[in-house]
Amino acid sequence: MVNGIIGKKLGMTQIFAPDGTVTPVTVVKAGPCVVVQRKTVSTDGYEAVQLGFVDESSPKKVNKPMKGHFEKAGVPPTRILREVRVQDGDGANVGDKVLVDQFTENDLIEVIGTSKGRGFAGFIKRHGFGGGRDTHGSMFHRAPGSIGASAYPSRVIKGTRMAGHMGVERKTIKNLKIVRINAEENLLMIRGALPGPTGSFVLIKKVK
Repeated sequence: MVNGIIGKKLGMTQIFAPDGTVTPVTVVKAGPCVVVQRKTVSTDGYEAVQLGFVDESSPKKVNKPMKGHFEKAGVPPTRILREVRVQDGDGANVGDKVLVDQFTENDLIEVIGTSKGRGFAGFIKRHGFGGGRDTHGSMFHRAPGSIGASAYPSRVIKGTRMAGHMGVERKTIKNLKIVRINAEENLLMIRGALPGPTGSFVLIKKVK
């Protein structure tokens, strides 16, 4: 069995327990997915499967290499492909469907996605700098302060935390809990927030 599935973020909502407890959840359309390729130790050096997310709208344009890739697997073209490690002899074959029924409520999972883009951000927003005092005459409010010494090494060290592009980074959120499952509509309701904007794709894996 494949220990993972590709999902599409649909947004956030709330689930009310019988005792009135409110749980914020992210609704994810998890699959259906199909195994497009099987990688083995003998051919690729490791065991994994390549999953394709079966979307309602199939891609309009597929280049020749990818067209041959899908035709070899005997599956329709998909826009989103992700790779999941598997164990040798787990029985996952090319063409197999991967559905949401592999998960159960209260399962612990980890979610991998791309964070929202924040554009060019300053020191305080990007790195959480405290900034200077806001009192009268300070003239030092949202500035970074010193970024290096003048005499030695007479340069700014690589990796110094400064203003710059923020977001659009691969993020992994661990130990999230599945609160509810709707197998008929391939929906997972996961406690808490997930990386990325609404409509983005995430990879959901069971915690080992």
